[in-house]
Amino acid sequence: MSSSTDIENLFKDKVLGHPAGLIVLFFTEMWERFSFYGMRVLLVNFLTMAMIGYNPGWEWSAENAGALFGTYAMLLYITPIVGGIIADRFIGYRWAVVVGALIMTLGHASMALETEFSLYLGLALLVIGTGFFKPNITSIISGMYKDNPEKKDGAYTIFYMGVNAGAFFGMMLCGYLAERIGWSWGFGLAGIFMLLGTLQFWLAKPLFGKIGGVPEKEELKPENTSMSAEDAEAEKRNPFTKLDKILITICSIVGLGYAINDPMSKIANIDMFAWARIGDLEGQYTVVLVGLFLFLILVIGRIARYTRVIRDRMIAFIVFAFFTVFFWMSFEQGASSLILFARDSVDRVLSGNAAIAFNVVNALLTIIPLAIISWVLYLLWKKTFKKIPGSNIVLVICFTLMWGIVGWMLNRDLSTTAYDVTYKAVQTPLLDESGNQKKDDQGNQMYAYDPVTENMQVDNNAVIVERITRIAEPLDFAVGEELFIIHKDNEKISFGYLDEERLVAARQNGENQNQDAGVVKATVSEVKSNEVEITVSWFSILNSFFIIAFASFFSKWWESKYNPSAATKYALGLIIMAVGFGLLAFGSYGIQEGVKVSMVWLIFAYLFHTLGELCLSPVGLSYVSKLVPARMIALMFGMWYLAIAIGQKLAATLGGQIDNITKEYSLSTFFLIFTIVPALAGLIVWLLNPVMKKLMHGVK
Repeated sequence: MSSSTDIENLFKDKVLGHPAGLIVLFFTEMWERFSFYGMRVLLVNFLTMAMIGYNPGWEWSAENAGALFGTYAMLLYITPIVGGIIADRFIGYRWAVVVGALIMTLGHASMALETEFSLYLGLALLVIGTGFFKPNITSIISGMYKDNPEKKDGAYTIFYMGVNAGAFFGMMLCGYLAERIGWSWGFGLAGIFMLLGTLQFWLAKPLFGKIGGVPEKEELKPENTSMSAEDAEAEKRNPFTKLDKILITICSIVGLGYAINDPMSKIANIDMFAWARIGDLEGQYTVVLVGLFLFLILVIGRIARYTRVIRDRMIAFIVFAFFTVFFWMSFEQGASSLILFARDSVDRVLSGNAAIAFNVVNALLTIIPLAIISWVLYLLWKKTFKKIPGSNIVLVICFTLMWGIVGWMLNRDLSTTAYDVTYKAVQTPLLDESGNQKKDDQGNQMYAYDPVTENMQVDNNAVIVERITRIAEPLDFAVGEELFIIHKDNEKISFGYLDEERLVAARQNGENQNQDAGVVKATVSEVKSNEVEITVSWFSILNSFFIIAFASFFSKWWESKYNPSAATKYALGLIIMAVGFGLLAFGSYGIQEGVKVSMVWLIFAYLFHTLGELCLSPVGLSYVSKLVPARMIALMFGMWYLAIAIGQKLAATLGGQIDNITKEYSLSTFFLIFTIVPALAGLIVWLLNPVMKKLMHGVK
């Protein structure tokens, strides 16, 4: 059966005006993104959470966690280049998707074990698996629509809705389970849906025929592409020289070496580049600077050999790639510093009517999208059950599980009640650097209060006082009832209730760490109103929600006569995102230790970050094919992904400095960095607009 016949058959069974196979790919991508973002939102939170507490983590520094996460995020944009080549030449797109998905499933399973080796192994498997999965599922869509190019834009719109739906539910549900029950539950749920998503895709094989299958020999022959005489002559005069290939190899080795060495030198004190240290400059940065210099020689050498028009267009592309680094460096704070900010510095507790209002809004936010996607599954079932019954049944299992978790989550929040509980604490004067007792703004003396734990040896002269704190649980407690509580945040401000299972685990954890387990005996003193503590991960879903809400507006804007130039879109993206960080800098200005910031500032920050993303996203990769000659497309695609990878690494590295900068200066100063730098970058791009138009020579 020919590929064209397969495409004709595929277009016979339509769902939402598109082939049913597209909906299968929609769900495959949705479950993969569910798993990816579900894990991503947990990693830095888990690594930096205190080892003694309600939900113990590994108590890494933000700097070390950022170094590891940055390398992980960086490599995610490098391995797809290799995965795409392997699929193109050897195993085909469908096998590549399945292989990648299975490797990622093993990665999630490994991370759920929560040992240091399993964490590193899990991240490595996720990087390798993404390399196979990421480039090849979109290639299947291209293959499906090669005879219907006019429908491709609509197909990608539906497909990317799957991306955002997966990210939305992954961060919400994996985050909720991890924070309410335990980290391994969140990591494990990501793996379960990755496995089920892989299974439903594999069982849908009869729908696709040979589309995306193992490439045949004739498919591997280069296509005859039409090319102008000028471009053909330029191609002929500009082959890759031996020096070019040597420089590409050296730069690749340097980049990979830095990515691995950065977390290794910080976490394990193993530095492969110690020999290159110059004064205070770390060896790895010396090597990176040399690598960037060699890469510059490579790019300049390649560009200089082209004709003026091609050369100008490539320079324009490089300018865009350069400013891409600044965008992702700031935007991707959402995976590191903004997670820590939401956890440690944002007031996430709502009581009474505010709690009820949040629960209603959260229920609508969750149920409506899930109902719409379930309806899409129903349409797919009607059209394809006879052809792919196994795939449909797996999808029904997925959605049954999703509805069950959503129902449990919403019911838990709706039935959560706040209680005031009293406990004993040791009161000690809070001293400044000079040894004098601190005073608050009203002139009252300030004290520190250390809860009396069950293992604490209290000095006879210690001042013991009763303190009141609040806990919130979906359980019924009576006034006077005795229970056990423990700190649930790194600042040791809020407490959580320990049921029998958690109490045993907390005591065991204390023994394992050879520390006080932190278990405190308390008494219920008052039953309060409804209360909900918003999870740290909930704020991360706002990006996906705002994309879905505003994408159509921006799409219509770009299609209208008011469509701005590429440089203007870039400038808007950078400046609008900077406004989001400016709001965070303003909201956190002047706050004292122990004081929390209103969540409104974080919600608005995510709104502006998303609007910035929607401005900048149309420019990116679409300009590779428009501005770059055929022979340079592979190198420039690699360069574009390299720019994003560098941005990802910088984002996590700088995000890891949140504690250091806050301690030395202030939290507001930290956010000002991400306000000023992208705003200046955006202003420079805007000023370059006339120059960029000339360099692009009519390319729109």
